[in-house]
Amino acid sequence: MLDIAAICLVITALLSYLNHRFIGLPTTIGVMAAALALSLVLIGLDAVGVAHGLRAYEESLLRSIDFSDVLMQGMLSLLLFAGALHVDLSELKAYRWQVGALAVLGTLLSTLAVGIGMWLVLPLIGLDLPLMYCLFFGALISPTDPIAVMGILKSANAPKELELVIAGESLFNDGVGVVIFSLLLGMLASGVAPTPGQGLELLLHEAGGGLLFGWVLGYVTFRLLKSVDNYQVEVLLTLAAVTGGYTLASALHVSGPLAMVVAGLMIGNHGRALAMSDTTRGYLDMFWELLDEMLNAALFVLMGMEVLLVAFSLHELVAAAVAVGVTLAARLLTVGLPVRLLPRAFNLPAGSWKVLTWGGLRGGISVALALSLPAGPERDIVVALTYGVVVFSILAQGLSIGAVTRRAIRCR
Repeated sequence: MLDIAAICLVITALLSYLNHRFIGLPTTIGVMAAALALSLVLIGLDAVGVAHGLRAYEESLLRSIDFSDVLMQGMLSLLLFAGALHVDLSELKAYRWQVGALAVLGTLLSTLAVGIGMWLVLPLIGLDLPLMYCLFFGALISPTDPIAVMGILKSANAPKELELVIAGESLFNDGVGVVIFSLLLGMLASGVAPTPGQGLELLLHEAGGGLLFGWVLGYVTFRLLKSVDNYQVEVLLTLAAVTGGYTLASALHVSGPLAMVVAGLMIGNHGRALAMSDTTRGYLDMFWELLDEMLNAALFVLMGMEVLLVAFSLHELVAAAVAVGVTLAARLLTVGLPVRLLPRAFNLPAGSWKVLTWGGLRGGISVALALSLPAGPERDIVVALTYGVVVFSILAQGLSIGAVTRRAIRCR
């Protein structure tokens, strides 16, 4: 395992260097594009009988890494906490209803819209995917990925309130999406559809329990931080709270992602203001920012390399292109239009609906959930569709979100 980690670290470091030195793209986009290009070159060379050994080695390396487990049980807790750590809670409270509506109702409606849309469209292009798997795809692709969103938003220069809503939505809707996905997975395993009451109970237990657990974890950590003044100990306490708290949340069957977001908000606001010296704040920010950047780079490198393990037929390539259109249409219907038609309720600058629609980036969480489905031809189709949407989201939407933001807000 140490050898695999070392190889991944070396690849990530080299691709980060190449991007910074020669390409100049935002780190998340640049390293993923470089890793994707490297994998595609190996596929091309192998197709003409060259570098077969290199492709075989990269495939064996990727197969030895459980991407779903590495992200969902390893990186995710750290990345969500780091992202929430720098969100101003007082500003977020002013948009709590807007963020809540987009994260909960928007994700639920988008799951249905994408799932039913794909179920209706796929037979027209020669692919037959059961409704349940179409809904799986809807659940895993509807949440915007906070790791991708917050990494790319830094360079978009969006108005502060719009950036706050996009970041807040992305931090919370992935937890909702994971709960919906888990509910559907339970239906598939049992073969019995839960009643609306059972579904609501599961949602309240997972999501509500995650929020409550995150508050308790954040408060206990805050009290511990307040009782000492030693930056080494305090940074270690936050790291222990994240890793241990996420493990405990999983054991309690509550949403770990939501718990990490709430804990991060509490430590980043109350903890930063009331429990830390200036020295500790500086070291804490530096530690979590550095960890965030390194894990982000490693995650997007892995995502770029994963293309070697995704089986694309001509039908699946066409279906992936269709999935991009369906996903964007669902985002427009469930997020863009409400913001456009209810400007007073959302209280955002005119033109924000365009940014919210185009800025709904997907990333590693969607890929990890797709890979966690039971093995079979349906899973292979869902993985191909997911990978296609994620690659388009990061490379096309991520590269253009800054221009879309400037145009949408300037031309309001």
